[in-house]
Amino acid sequence: TASPVTASPVTASPVTADVVVVHWPEQRDELPRLAEQRVPRLLLVSPAAEPPDTADVLQDWVRLPGDERDVRARIRGLRRRADRVRRAAMPQLDGRGRLMFATSWVQLSPIHERLVGVLVAAAESVVAEEELLASGWPEGAPSSNALRVHLYRLRRLIGPLGLEIRGVRGEGWVLQRIEQGA
Repeated sequence: TASPVTASPVTASPVTADVVVVHWPEQRDELPRLAEQRVPRLLLVSPAAEPPDTADVLQDWVRLPGDERDVRARIRGLRRRADRVRRAAMPQLDGRGRLMFATSWVQLSPIHERLVGVLVAAAESVVAEEELLASGWPEGAPSSNALRVHLYRLRRLIGPLGLEIRGVRGEGWVLQRIEQGA
């Protein structure tokens, strides 16, 4: 049989690389920061405490003393939900020239699709101008000015999706979400 989980062996530190275990209600002050950072969290609820009321898919709870199997199952479930949230938060190309993000999409030209493909694959990391030129025009790269014209057009096209392309001086370009309030 599985051993019970008690309050003593688990602390408010990562139990796994991606799910944090928090004692409720003793460590409730940790929750706002973890929620803001979108960290999946499992609450171990004290026997006499009322469990928190939450609608956050990245938070779950189990009452102490709990069965180890239940805790492992809750952590697996949190990981799956966190993966879905992360995938939904990333722009995706559908292979038919559409860039999809959140609940919207835009149609891209073949050149724009190739450019965006490299930027999406970089996952918000900087892509060198040379790499964009090579991917946008595999038959031979045009001038940097032609790339800038296409990036300008792309910026206007993807802005309504909540995405932007930003230049990083001397480094290249990055596709990222538009920060709220920016």
